[in-house]
Amino acid sequence: MTPSKDLGGVVVATALPYAEDASAPAGLRVDYDRYAEHCRWVVDSGCHGVGPNGSLGEYSSLNQEERRKVAQTAVATVGDRATVIVGVHAPCAHEARHWAELAAEDGADGLLCLPPTIYRANEGEILHHFEQVAAVGLPVMVYNNPIDTKVDLTPELIREIAEIDNVSAIKEFSGDVRRVLEIREQAPRVNVVAGADDVVLESLLMGAGGWFAGFPNVFPAESVRLYELARAGKVEEARALYEPLVAAFRWDSRTEFVQAIKRGMEIVGRFGGPCRPPRGPLPEEMLAQVDADLERAVKYLQGKEN
Repeated sequence: MTPSKDLGGVVVATALPYAEDASAPAGLRVDYDRYAEHCRWVVDSGCHGVGPNGSLGEYSSLNQEERRKVAQTAVATVGDRATVIVGVHAPCAHEARHWAELAAEDGADGLLCLPPTIYRANEGEILHHFEQVAAVGLPVMVYNNPIDTKVDLTPELIREIAEIDNVSAIKEFSGDVRRVLEIREQAPRVNVVAGADDVVLESLLMGAGGWFAGFPNVFPAESVRLYELARAGKVEEARALYEPLVAAFRWDSRTEFVQAIKRGMEIVGRFGGPCRPPRGPLPEEMLAQVDADLERAVKYLQGKEN
């Protein structure tokens, strides 16, 4: 398997396991051995890459030492056979560039970067942010997530960002599938990557060249199969696989997506475990709905195997 140089394919925004440890932040230490095993599993299952230190990887709950070691663990574990795209999200350009420089030093293949977090930046500030990150020299996947950042990277703005050297892809998480074609028209040089699992089929059929995904933490082989069917234009087969999974996939676009995906991992026999604050356990009613949606997906997939 040769990872795509345009940062495409199915790249897993990897969840991060913790072990109980009273001396660690919030009583939870990062379990690097278990994280390495998880990276191996998703790549062995056919995924084209991993994305450490994304939102799903709880980067904002890590201290600096932990955050760097997570990226180093991913590179050391699967970097010889899969793409490693390290999240360098930060409130300001100089901090994002710092994380980009460390990722380059540690052997990452590419960078995933939100616009400035916390602060609602204007267009000039956004361009400066990505210019600083791209100046490090690694391919950059710009991440549009207006739900969390309150900053919308519109297709018109993406056209300007795409002129920056080393910007090679856009992870589109607005939930508006119309954006795929609009971005391809405005910025044909960059690869549009599906970001929201619950519109992934629609995005791929409209020409997205990758999927930076949450639920391959739970269903890696099946997610790769869905991606391949969609990219091959096998619409009926893709729909037959997608429709039983999409209720589960919708949790990827909800505030509690980290807890839901970790719960899904446990349902399929993997280790999910707790989250660090501010994320806490799911309320009982919400947990029951997550279980119902995931178990429906699992039952469908088990039926296909039998």
